[in-house]
Amino acid sequence: MPLRLIAVLMSLPALAQAGPLPPINLWPGPAPDEPPGFQLEPETDKTTAKDKPVAGKPLIRLGNVTTPQLTIYPAPAEKRNGSGPGASVIVCPGGGHSILAYDLEGSEVCEWLNGLGITGILLKYRVPRRDPDKPWKHAVQDAQRAIALTRARASEWKLDPDRIGVIGFSAGGQTAALAALFGDQKTYAPVDASDQASSRPDFAMLIYPAYLANKEETALNPEVSVPQNAPPIFLIHAMNDGVTPMSSLLLCAELKRKRVPAELHLFPTGGHGYGLRPTAEPITRWPALGETWLRGLGVLKP
Repeated sequence: MPLRLIAVLMSLPALAQAGPLPPINLWPGPAPDEPPGFQLEPETDKTTAKDKPVAGKPLIRLGNVTTPQLTIYPAPAEKRNGSGPGASVIVCPGGGHSILAYDLEGSEVCEWLNGLGITGILLKYRVPRRDPDKPWKHAVQDAQRAIALTRARASEWKLDPDRIGVIGFSAGGQTAALAALFGDQKTYAPVDASDQASSRPDFAMLIYPAYLANKEETALNPEVSVPQNAPPIFLIHAMNDGVTPMSSLLLCAELKRKRVPAELHLFPTGGHGYGLRPTAEPITRWPALGETWLRGLGVLKP
């Protein structure tokens, strides 16, 4: 066999490893605090013919999630920032705590992060909501566990334990925000040694976050309490978003009061639920603003 052909064949396994790794379960056993007797139909895409596409493309509306998982999208070696351990971001899709916009606000975000040299870690958290009084509870448990597990296994996954962030959209934005604000105050009982690692992200990006403001849009909800050691936070919202921009405005004001670094971009129009898909609306060019913020933060190395 010609040497050149042998060399090509030997390179195929490496090529096959590109893209996401097989999903891993978030918890070593059943997820915590599930209501007694709680059962769902099998996990499925709940998209129907009546659901509108986004930017001309359909999306996956994943429902009935009972087994939370992480899917790691390793940053390509040629795009990694430096030769040492790389930065990573936990990705929390939105969906009103009913479903997960799994590609629009999940896998497509991981691919964008890969393009920046960042490892994307897609969190498939539990939906639909279990607790009507705290619809965010189980999602935040899963997000905190994802951050702690990533930090605990940072060496194994070739990640920098001091450059682990979180990004969330809509209800996933609420999830990411609360995970950032709760920090090391875990909302679940530790289940193994990984939970000894910090669950505080080093930075957070909240894209049209939902449910942070009260119904009167006059104050943050009681659970949205900003500590002085909260991580830097980046926010994007449109003034005509049906999911009130007061969530972002009120949170940013409180971050300012607590002297926590924050950056808020408000656009007059843009609506809700666009993810990273470009449209005619200027707000859909927010990823460039996010990249600039990450560079200024030092997450992306020069």
